[in-house]
Amino acid sequence: MLIPPILQIISSRLEGHGAKAILVGGSVRDHFLSLPIKDYDIEVYGLNRLEELEEILQQYGKVKLVGKSFGILKFVYEGKEYDFAFPRIEEKTGRGHKGFRVEIDGALDFATAARRRDFTINAMGYDIAQHLFLDPFGGRKDLQARILRHIDERTFVEDPLRVYRGVQFCARFALTLHPATERLCRRMVEEEMLAELPKERIFEEIRKLLLQAKEPSSGWDLIKRLGILRDFYALATLSPQRWEVTLRRIDMMATLKPEDPKKALVLMLAALTLSCSNEGASETVQMLSDEVHLVQEVTKLVACHEEIDRIYAMSEKDRDTMLRKLATKADIADLILIAKADYWAHHEKEIRYVAGEWIAQRARELGILHGALPPLLQGRDLISEFGLTPSPKFKDILEKVYMMQLEGKIHSREEAVKFVREKLL
Repeated sequence: MLIPPILQIISSRLEGHGAKAILVGGSVRDHFLSLPIKDYDIEVYGLNRLEELEEILQQYGKVKLVGKSFGILKFVYEGKEYDFAFPRIEEKTGRGHKGFRVEIDGALDFATAARRRDFTINAMGYDIAQHLFLDPFGGRKDLQARILRHIDERTFVEDPLRVYRGVQFCARFALTLHPATERLCRRMVEEEMLAELPKERIFEEIRKLLLQAKEPSSGWDLIKRLGILRDFYALATLSPQRWEVTLRRIDMMATLKPEDPKKALVLMLAALTLSCSNEGASETVQMLSDEVHLVQEVTKLVACHEEIDRIYAMSEKDRDTMLRKLATKADIADLILIAKADYWAHHEKEIRYVAGEWIAQRARELGILHGALPPLLQGRDLISEFGLTPSPKFKDILEKVYMMQLEGKIHSREEAVKFVREKLL
């Protein structure tokens, strides 16, 4: 397993103190999945006090204590962050993800500490000094069989978010829930254990599902199978045919989405809610996030996506005007992506989306593919050109001029000034 040199150095230093550095969590899992490793999390066994670990790490880089009760230190070396932690055990004491009693203990053995984790594939470790993989619960075997299996039923139910984590893991890594794990998750849903979860935690798992899975439909199919979809009323009440189209659409959008994660998230949520009413789409996104801008961007795309085909079907003399007006409502390039994903979800055998291709080319020629035409006149022009003083009349004049611009009847600032002087004053 590829280990950053600085971690090897620290591991050797810890060995000199009778301690071990063990790589844990997703980095070990991703190694066996042949995925790039983004984060290295290290548990340190054999020290008595967190301060001992802090003193050692400070000799190599910057150290910040981010969770004393959890025994976590953030170590920064050459701009890269690593999380170092003591092994710990957890006991549920109250509702929510903060309702735990945490006990850190450097004398714990790896298997005992790993039992608190959710799934076997996340409970593997790697002893850096010994170059040895640790796998007390058979996670590697489960990965080879493409199975997602929980470790301990008693501890698993203590954090209901694990149901959503299981869904996004299955979708991202093409895994199948073990039958016993699926039964457990379904029971947790039926007993309404997920009701205690704040929307922010749910949304983080949904975000990973939508943005990182090659076929997010598998995750949403599992959400329905586990009974979670009933919490998303607008989606749960879609007809079987519309639901199947929705699954095909989000898979198609997963292949079309841009690299920008913010833009991609808007498009994926729009693809997910496109078969809902405008109100249903808005309510679905609001269930996941309080971010007003996100809700607005998604609902704009849902409301306007049919305009692409409608404008393409118009007469040539009307297309440009309607395209310019559409650009004031939503990003045309995004609308084309949504319309394309929807078209291919309904017409799986089609290779080209002709309407989208034509609209993209024409919008590019008009300079409105990624935004509306800038107005030829602004309020300051009314002051400088006509000596007007700011008043409610400004808005009326500017709107009329801009409408003429969108209709292609005014093309320059000079023409706009002339129109105002002759028609509006």
